[in-house]
Amino acid sequence: MFFYCIYRVLHVIPVALGVVVAVALFIHLVPGDPVDTLLGEFATSQERVQLRERLGLHQPVGRQVLTYLEQVAHGDLGVSLIYNRPVAEMMGERLLPTLELAILAVLVALLLGIPMGILSALQKGRWIDTVSSAFSLVGVAMPTFWLGPMLVLLFSIYLGWLPVSERGEWTTYILPACTMGIALSAILNRMTRSSMLEHLKENYVRTARAKGCSEWSVIGKHVLRNAALPLVTVVGLQFGVLLTGAVITERVFDWPGVGSLMLEGLNNRDYPIVQGCVLLFSASYLLVNLLTDLVYAFVDPRIQLQTRSSRHG
Repeated sequence: MFFYCIYRVLHVIPVALGVVVAVALFIHLVPGDPVDTLLGEFATSQERVQLRERLGLHQPVGRQVLTYLEQVAHGDLGVSLIYNRPVAEMMGERLLPTLELAILAVLVALLLGIPMGILSALQKGRWIDTVSSAFSLVGVAMPTFWLGPMLVLLFSIYLGWLPVSERGEWTTYILPACTMGIALSAILNRMTRSSMLEHLKENYVRTARAKGCSEWSVIGKHVLRNAALPLVTVVGLQFGVLLTGAVITERVFDWPGVGSLMLEGLNNRDYPIVQGCVLLFSASYLLVNLLTDLVYAFVDPRIQLQTRSSRHG
C-alpha cells in the first residue's frame, strides 16, 4: 500500500505543475484590462503606465507566468488588485461555506441515490424501478442554474417554507444543498442499480442463499459491499465536480463561497483572485482524485497488484 501511495503521488505532481502553468497563462486571455477597472476611463496615460509597472503587468506574459510560479512555490497567491488584500486570506474566509455546501450536497446525494438504486435493483421492472429511472433521467437533465431558481420559487416564494438566499441558520443550507445534490443522486441511483443487478447474478449470491442466509443478509453483507466499489470512485470524483460546480449555485443563492469570490474577480478583472480560485478548485479536484484512488486501492487490493504488474511489465 505504501508503494502504491508513492506511485500515485508521483503521478499527481506533474499534473499539478501543469495546472499552475495553465492557470497563470490562460488568465491573460480573459477580455478586459484590470488597469481600466482600477483607474476608470478618465485616467491619464501616465497613470496607466505607472500602475501597470507597479502591478507587473508591463512584463511579457512568459515572465509573469514564471513570477506566479515562484510565488505559488512559496505559498504566496498574490494580492488582490481591487481589495488590496492577500488572495490566500480572502479565499480562506470563503472556503468553509463552499466545503459545507459540497459536503451537504454529497450527503443529500447519498441519502437519495443509493437507497433508490437498491430498491430499483431489487424491484426490477416494477413501478418503483420505473419511478426511480424517471427520477434519474430528470435529475441528470436539469441544470443547476435552472433547478436553483425553481426551488426558490416553489419553497421560498410560493410556499414560504425556506429562506430565499444567503448563509445563515440551518434552513438556508437546504435549497443550495439540494440543488447541487440532486444531479449527483441521479448518477448514484443509476450506478447503484446497475452495479447491484450485476452482482445479484454472481455465484456467491446463490451460494449464500443456499446456505440459508436471509435475503437482507445477502444484500447487505455480500451484494452491497461489492457493488459499492464503483460508487467510491463516482462519489470521490463528483465531490471535486461539486466544488467547481458550486460557482453557479453560490451565484444563484448569494452564497459567500469561493465560487462567488471567483465571479467577483472575473467581473473586476482581478487576475490574482481568479488565478487563486481556479488553482484551488484544480488542486482540490486532484487531491480528491488521489484520495479516491487510495481508498479504492485499500478497499480492493487487486488495484495495487495490477499497478505493480503493469509497472514491471
